[in-house]
Amino acid sequence: MSANIVALLYLLSGVLFILALRGLSNPASSRRGNRFGMIGMAIAIATTLAVAAPSSATSWLMIAGGIAIGGGIGAFTARRISMTQMPELVAAFHSLVGLAAVFVAAAAVNAPQAFGIGTVGHVHGASLIEMSLGVAIGAITFTGSIIAFAKLSGRMSGAPIILPARHFINAALFILLVILIYWFFLSGGAQGLFWAITATALIFGILIIIPIGGADMPVVISMLNSYSGWAAAGIGFTLGNIALIITGALVGSSGAILSYIMCKGMNRSFISVIAGGFGGATAGAAGGAGDGQQKPVKLGSAEDAAYMMQNASKVIIVPGYGMAVAQAQHALREMADALKAAGVEVKYAIHPVAGRMPGHMNVLLAEANVPYD
Repeated sequence: MSANIVALLYLLSGVLFILALRGLSNPASSRRGNRFGMIGMAIAIATTLAVAAPSSATSWLMIAGGIAIGGGIGAFTARRISMTQMPELVAAFHSLVGLAAVFVAAAAVNAPQAFGIGTVGHVHGASLIEMSLGVAIGAITFTGSIIAFAKLSGRMSGAPIILPARHFINAALFILLVILIYWFFLSGGAQGLFWAITATALIFGILIIIPIGGADMPVVISMLNSYSGWAAAGIGFTLGNIALIITGALVGSSGAILSYIMCKGMNRSFISVIAGGFGGATAGAAGGAGDGQQKPVKLGSAEDAAYMMQNASKVIIVPGYGMAVAQAQHALREMADALKAAGVEVKYAIHPVAGRMPGHMNVLLAEANVPYD
């Protein structure tokens, strides 16, 4: 396949990715946006395989096996996951993107001649900068996303974990990372320094996420999404892959913009969230379990709740994460229908980050046939 055709196909996939992001910005066009994204990714993968064109049947079998295993796990997970688990699933996916960037960079530094970025034991200068930045951001994304996943899924406490002198430790690790990248550049691609950069970045990723409370995790997920994009873009420059550069830049920039929008919606500054320790802990146990008191519980149906409110002229419903966990959106719609039948005007007031992710609560209500409008 000629270089011009390859560039054209990668450009086409990039355009489809842009159309996918545009489509996902509106509920009415989100399904079409997803299709554009899938078609663009299929074109990018097929083009990359055509360029690589493995000569042996074993290589093709390994590639096909990897696609089948990865696609099978993805399809199985997507069908089983509930809407309330979506934030932690996104965090888990981001960790894999970061790990993939580390693996690709490791392969490139081990055999630069195979990637056209140097000779045996030596990598070209420009590629060293791109590679070191890509592997550092990828490693930070990997461990940071694992911590975010553990916090969101309840596998570790959602409360901020505050270490003594954490800001000093993080600053020291950041300076060490910069020094290691500089030495790596001077060395021409020493593998020992490469793995030192990777190890430092892995530790740094853990330490910058554990002080952040569960209430701020939505912003962290969006931030890690941005990191994964920049890691992919860095590796794309190393490999000279246009599709990776375009995709990484789109993910990185859109994740950064989304983080800003979410911080604004949560009335927080982006710097305070990233600095850690400013976020709140996860909500306390329900039903007063924390103080040991047994409190009465009043049960009622959607019709009972509607009867209590039918004398109002207007009712505004503010759904929270408890509704999402309890899967109560269907009962809520039944109550709203009963109120509307009694002549009551019903509206919804939804916080931008309600349900832990932007648009999360809107999707849950749509499952119960509540119109997006």
